[in-house]
Order: sequence, then C-alpha cells, then structure tokens
Amino acid sequence: MTSNGPIVSIVGTGSYLPERILTNADLEKMVETSDEWITTRTGIRSRHIAAAHEATSDLAAEASRRALAAAGLTAEAVDLIVVATVTPDMPFPSTACFVQDKIGAKNAFCFDLEAACSGFLYALDVGYRYLVSGGARTALIIGGEKLSSVTDWQDRTTCVLFGDGAGAVVLQLRDSGRGIIGSVAGSDGTLADLLNIPGGGSRHPSSQETIEQRLHFMKMQGNEVFKHAVRCMCDAANKVLSRNNLKTDDVAWVIPHQANLRIIQAISTRLGIGLDRFCVNLDKVGNMSGASVPVALDEAVRAGRIKKGDLVLFVAFGGGFTWGASVMEWDHGQ
Repeated sequence: MTSNGPIVSIVGTGSYLPERILTNADLEKMVETSDEWITTRTGIRSRHIAAAHEATSDLAAEASRRALAAAGLTAEAVDLIVVATVTPDMPFPSTACFVQDKIGAKNAFCFDLEAACSGFLYALDVGYRYLVSGGARTALIIGGEKLSSVTDWQDRTTCVLFGDGAGAVVLQLRDSGRGIIGSVAGSDGTLADLLNIPGGGSRHPSSQETIEQRLHFMKMQGNEVFKHAVRCMCDAANKVLSRNNLKTDDVAWVIPHQANLRIIQAISTRLGIGLDRFCVNLDKVGNMSGASVPVALDEAVRAGRIKKGDLVLFVAFGGGFTWGASVMEWDHGQ
C-alpha cells in the first residue's frame, strides 16, 4: 500500500500492562536458567504477567480506553474494532466483540486478525484501507496478548521470552499532513513449523493426548527464527521506504517488534540506522507478540520522544512466517 489519496493518521495511543512483574530472578526459581543467561541472549530483564482472572480482552479494553481518552473521543465514535492476537479469549466470539462490550463501542463492527507478532501491522493496514474506502470513519486497532496462557513454563528456552500486555491506536481521516504513508507485508507458510502452537485447532483438536504432549504451548526453533526475522524485517523496511521515495536518513524513529535485543541490534546495523533511533522496551516487558509495537509506540509518545513531523518506521516479524513494515509521519503533538 502507498498513500496517494485520503490521509489516515493515528490520533490517539494507549497501552496497558498487568500489575504482576516476573523478573529473571523469579524465573531462576522456576526453571534451570539465570539472569545472566537470559539478559545476555535476549536483553530481557522482566515481563508483565496477567492475573488468572484477566483475559486478553480485559487488557485490550483498558488499552483502548486510554487510546480513546488520548484522542479525545468516546467509545460511541468508534465504528471499527480490529484486535490482532494469537491468544483470543476463546475461539469465538472474537475478542474484538468482547472489547466492544467492555468499552461500550455499540456502533462498531468487530473482528480479530491473526498474524502472530506481525498482527498489529497487518491490522493497521486493514484499518487504513477501511477508512480510505469509506467503510469506516474511526477505527480502533489493537494488539493484545496473554502469552502466559500459552507459555510452557517447563521449557527454559521459551518461557523466559514472553509477557502479557496490550496496545491500541485510534485511526481517523485528517485534512492535512501525511499520516500513514505506506505499508508492506509478506508471508512464508513453508516455515510454519519453526514457530507455532500445534494443539487446539482442527489439525490437533484438544484431547488428553495433546495435553499430555504439551501441544497447547508455543514451540520455537530459536536460531532459525532469528535468521529469518532479521532478513525479513530488513527487507520489509527497505521496501516500504524505497516504494515511497524515502531513505533511512529520513527516519526519526524505528519501532520494531520487541522479540530479542540481538535481533534489534542486527536490524540497526543492516539498515544503517543508529540504535539510538530505535524505541526499545523489551528489557521491561519481553516479547508481547502483537502487542509489542503498539505498546512501545504509546510509551514513546507519552514520554514525548516522538514529535510532530517525525517520520516513524514500524517493522515486525512473527510466526507463519509473517512480516511487515509501515511508515508514517507523526502529525500531532508538540
């Protein structure tokens, strides 16, 4: 997608992290690992874990309320809700419908989108297209995950990585500025076995056997995922910039998927964009899949790091494999 018509902008951001914080020291008491091992290999020091009574829709609803407040809008103004998640409240109804009910967005139509860690960028592009086509006027785009519910706490190679949280943005048409300038996306289903949750779907329906085999938890071949993540995110970033006649020097901020600090460092090196221009929060929140990018965005906005006129590059990679990048001009604030 390349913007050459209506202007679609993010007019409000919000995020929510559960109260409980699980540190690396806490994990040392649960599995055979160490703070030094986790920090050296991932850059993660802590992550937030949702309470037993909290579902993904609860996290997403609170992030949505904060995004709407930042935009100065009521929930009744929203006519589209898209939730990007791999941890829905249940197979159906959609988590988006639960969010609609919780925040009182009675005028919205709602659905979920599943593209793993790339989900928020896919959903952002979907929201953009609805607004440009006239199918919606105000869209609430959410990335929300309760990854602790699908984390194998006996697998020390994966349980140290993930956290829970939600981020949301409000999209509207604007009369000036550039807003969302362009987006690209890609997928490679031949590599699906490298990162997945095998159990619970029609391929391996829930049964005593799938439970005993621990198929309802995330499975990942980390080294292979690392290599593909760096290549695909760099390719996507370069593609979205070149398609829109932009250069890396034009980018004020990069907001990447927060999977692993070494991945982010590799992307920084390959793109030639200094790490000081990357918004990174994974040391405090870990990998939140579809929630990673919108939470990092909201934190950067509220900290005053992103200024009006800044060119912001989003880039993500996830299971599927899926990947994507979007570039926009931030057009409000100071």
